[in-house]
Amino acid sequence: MTPADEILDIVDEHDEVVGQAPRGEATARGLRHRAVFVEARDAAGRLFVHRRTATKLVFPSHYDMFVGGVVGAGESYDEAALREAEEELGVSGLPRPTPLFKFLYEDEGTGHSWWCSVYEVRCDLPVRPQVEEVDLHVFLTDAELEDRLGDRAWVPDGLAAYHRLRSFRAGGAGPAA
Repeated sequence: MTPADEILDIVDEHDEVVGQAPRGEATARGLRHRAVFVEARDAAGRLFVHRRTATKLVFPSHYDMFVGGVVGAGESYDEAALREAEEELGVSGLPRPTPLFKFLYEDEGTGHSWWCSVYEVRCDLPVRPQVEEVDLHVFLTDAELEDRLGDRAWVPDGLAAYHRLRSFRAGGAGPAA
């Protein structure tokens, strides 16, 4: 099965399931579904940052400061967060990611829309990123990441989640823009 064939729950503006569709169809038709974003930090507190492969269905060759992906049909956000983090980092035995907040991502220009659940996890294990998902990777401090935000193509949903996470940690509401 290819990633485009993966079955997803289609959800409404309240994150209630209203149907199912293959991932490729959901993307092509702009059907709202679910995704997880996991901020992964190493033992030194540095953030895992990577460039997505050119073969990714959405935002190919873009940089991202989260690991994660779509939530499969019938799968919980928590299950997807652990599965996606372990897959993309290439580890097993990762602690269960801690949920932080949820928000609705909508991009009128592309028609993309998904409910996003944001998590954090500490990964003290040596990473072996999944070659189908990750083209290259590095661990960066927060300051190093901030320095690089303006000079690369970043996934727009990841940037939205990143800015909400910064606001959340500063005492603001996570879902606010």
